[in-house]
Amino acid sequence: MQFGKYSPARLVNLPYGVMLLSASLLWGCSSLPKTAVPASGQSGTAVKQQHTARYPALPAAGSGRGGYYKDDGPGANPPDDLLAIPDADPKVEPYSTRANRPYVVFGQTYTPIIEEVPLRQRGIGSWYGQKFHGQKTSSGELYDMYQMTAAHPTLPIPSYARVTNQVNGNQVIVRINDRGPFHSSRIIDLSYVAALKLGYLGKGSGELEVERLLPADIARIQSEKQSETQLLAKTRPSPIPVAMAAAVPDVNRADNGFYLQLGAYGQAYNAHSMRSQLTKNWAGTLQPIEVVQTGALYRLYSGPYMNRTEAQEAAQKMQSSGAAMPFIVQR
Repeated sequence: MQFGKYSPARLVNLPYGVMLLSASLLWGCSSLPKTAVPASGQSGTAVKQQHTARYPALPAAGSGRGGYYKDDGPGANPPDDLLAIPDADPKVEPYSTRANRPYVVFGQTYTPIIEEVPLRQRGIGSWYGQKFHGQKTSSGELYDMYQMTAAHPTLPIPSYARVTNQVNGNQVIVRINDRGPFHSSRIIDLSYVAALKLGYLGKGSGELEVERLLPADIARIQSEKQSETQLLAKTRPSPIPVAMAAAVPDVNRADNGFYLQLGAYGQAYNAHSMRSQLTKNWAGTLQPIEVVQTGALYRLYSGPYMNRTEAQEAAQKMQSSGAAMPFIVQR
């Protein structure tokens, strides 16, 4: 990420003492913006928390209790259904010439990887939010805390990575479009929504595994998506003629009950992949999980539960284990 006036390019020529002074101002996040522009009308000293019960309650900015940099934090009015935001759709893109040059930050030289070689890291990952929302990233794009992006010191810009929470098994795919974090104990900075989907938003940081997606990996993912789409098209029931519609019973009534909505995805592949992962990780806790297509989205539902209380107990077990709080729906 750009450091405002302390961009990596300018830091190369700064006196080392200035670098050390600047280093003392950084924690966890990868950059300092030119102007701390609050997102969604927030003040710089306090955050008015308006998260729904599905999102963790976060300490106010400036309280010193959050795992984020100083007065950074969540937006006051996050978009609805953040868990439905799909993962980044990996594709092979040309690398940025400017953003992939070697650079120096705080006396340390970083050399971006432009060769097609694998990279797998395990370590602590953090996230950055409203303080940097709308600021320029190292790619030149504006940072959007509600998109599936990340900052990494050396992965190519742009490129894609699969990130796994080592504690709860949650997994996402993000697009690398920024530089950072420049903190010795952290390997990656994720966007606000990516950290939410991984389930460590409230803790500020989490134990993560980062795996670079090479062109061969991306080709395989795209092929699997295409196969999944074709399979769904073959197995999808044919439309019922209007003349017969009145004679067909309303099957949705047979499914009447309480369910946990665990996510919504724009790609069928992502939904089925997450279903397999959740089924494995939460066996014995959740009722069966199904993928239901509603319009352009593929939603994950667990259920049915006998009543709202039973569904709420299952949701609270997930939240207490570090996962995002699912919300209860009646179908």
